[in-house]
Amino acid sequence: MIFSFLYIILAVLALSFLIFIHELGHYYMARRVGMRVETFAIGFGKPIFSWIRDGVKWQIGWILFGGYVKIAGQDLGKDQSSYEAPDSFFSKRPIERIKVAFMGPFVNLLFAFFVFCLLWVSGGRYKNFSEYTSKIGWIDPKSELYKHNVRPGDELSSYDNKQFQSSKDHLYAAMMGAHTIQVQGKKVAYDAGVKTPFKFTVKTYPHPAAMEKGILTTGILQPANYILYDRLPNGAENPLPDGSPLQGSGIQYGDRIVWADGELIFSSMQLSSMLNDDRVLLVVQRGDKRLLARALRVPVQELRFDTHIKDELTDWQYAVELNHLKLQDLYVLPYNLTNQAVVENSLKFIDKEKEEEAFPPVPFSFLEAALQPGDKILAIHNTPIKSSAELLKQLQSKRVTLIVQRELKAPTPLSWQEADKAFDQKLHWQDLQKIIDGIAALNPLQQSGEFVLLNPLEPKTRSQIFLSPEKQAWLAAETLQEKKQIEAVEDPELRARAMQHFTVKEKELMLGLPAAQDAKVNYNPAPTQMFMSVFDEIWRTLKALFTGALNPKWMSGPIGIVQVVHDSWMISMQDALFWIGAISLNLGILNLLPVPVLDGGTIVMSFMEMLTGRKISSKMLEKLVLPFAILLIGMFLYLTINDLSRIFGGFFHW
Repeated sequence: MIFSFLYIILAVLALSFLIFIHELGHYYMARRVGMRVETFAIGFGKPIFSWIRDGVKWQIGWILFGGYVKIAGQDLGKDQSSYEAPDSFFSKRPIERIKVAFMGPFVNLLFAFFVFCLLWVSGGRYKNFSEYTSKIGWIDPKSELYKHNVRPGDELSSYDNKQFQSSKDHLYAAMMGAHTIQVQGKKVAYDAGVKTPFKFTVKTYPHPAAMEKGILTTGILQPANYILYDRLPNGAENPLPDGSPLQGSGIQYGDRIVWADGELIFSSMQLSSMLNDDRVLLVVQRGDKRLLARALRVPVQELRFDTHIKDELTDWQYAVELNHLKLQDLYVLPYNLTNQAVVENSLKFIDKEKEEEAFPPVPFSFLEAALQPGDKILAIHNTPIKSSAELLKQLQSKRVTLIVQRELKAPTPLSWQEADKAFDQKLHWQDLQKIIDGIAALNPLQQSGEFVLLNPLEPKTRSQIFLSPEKQAWLAAETLQEKKQIEAVEDPELRARAMQHFTVKEKELMLGLPAAQDAKVNYNPAPTQMFMSVFDEIWRTLKALFTGALNPKWMSGPIGIVQVVHDSWMISMQDALFWIGAISLNLGILNLLPVPVLDGGTIVMSFMEMLTGRKISSKMLEKLVLPFAILLIGMFLYLTINDLSRIFGGFFHW
């Protein structure tokens, strides 16, 4: 708590310093061109301390945030003689006014570049692999890209011919681009080590996981990330919760989940989807080959059965002592099977949507292809079976088979430029394939190289994982609070969507992996590259604001900026440096916008005076400045209220 408060103070001081040097730029140039500076204020409000030096009143306000420079003649409301007042702002030539107006933003731009140089010399920042990887972590199964067979693990090259730079591009491209976007990348076959270029033009659409209207996506919902179980970043213990399914699985610190039920895992979202899709891993004998398959288990009540099949199911139910369950509630595979678990044919569904889920027109991978007549099921959940009755018993629980990559020593963070290449090189396919082949051969190999097969485990919901009374009470309180927040949402559509996500979350199956961590990469581009990257981001944001593609409520105001800097201080000094530099660059660019109340507006009006030779009267200047000043104050209040709304969980509403 003490450190958090200290970081808030540091954040406020850092932002105050940026405004201070901005005003110092104005002050320096004003004195240089002979303007009379009346006041230099550090902070706002009633002065708590002031002094006179070289004819300038210096003062420190009790609101220690920002500051201002008051030059003689800038108080437009007094009279019509602003141009005649000696050594006043308007008494000087337009070019001198332009120099004074430009110097403030210029100092901010220069300081931003200086900060980026410091950051580069210090070695840069350590960031998560997911922030800069071009690899796709999860893709919406309902998206156009999915229908084009783009999958997790594939790589993205560009959006609309603009080279991919970071995970922010997944959002920016959809939000700030046209209705249709050209997506380029490479499909990756990791078993063969082959990459095949692709290029598709797809439509943007509402993000399925977004809790607000207007958030768009192309279908890429998450970048790739490592799923690591390790000690906490400070070296402290990171024990599994008491009810975690991973207890007894054999997982150790340093393990990375790389494979689950037949699929390579590229993100936490992909892993969660697999845990909750109700498919099971089967070993199937097809002719003289054994292969892995993933089939959907469904309740009996979802299927159309004839009397003969129902009688067989009842016999199997009693044979494995499942008679305590109702027949319609039993989970089965959507196939007509012989007593020896040989597929005869697929069954019909009552619900067409459920049938498409079981037999998707575009399967996730070849593992989800429908079983063929004559296929004999040999094992489920990595457990051998000899009959359909044994298969029925195993189908009543959802279990998952995991393979982890175990590194004996902590990996050294690589450059962000080499991270994707290292990702490919670390996936020693031949070693991994030996374990997969062992599963298919019903002769599991526990370890091959760095890869280890964990014991099969059964995923659980959050309420099943947190078993202690204290954690159950905490979970109940958290659930109640979340429900209240959802009920307070005024928009009925958003409220319904939030409640749907909440319901899914409550039933979501998990591994009980505490504080899963991503791999770290060293992000340290050249200062010019970092400067231009932030500049480009600011430019795209401004363009989106003016075109209406970006809602102003998604922007941060002063409180939000303080929070960002505060959070960055808590991560590292390098992160704080970056945000200070980025905010300084923002401050410089925003002040150069051609708006009368900003420095850019002063520059434009002075330039117009140079071209026309006509001076703008004080009254006209006041008419130009006043409306924009009101708009600026209104925007300031609007962003501040939105910041408070985000921080206090919806207490403030528009």
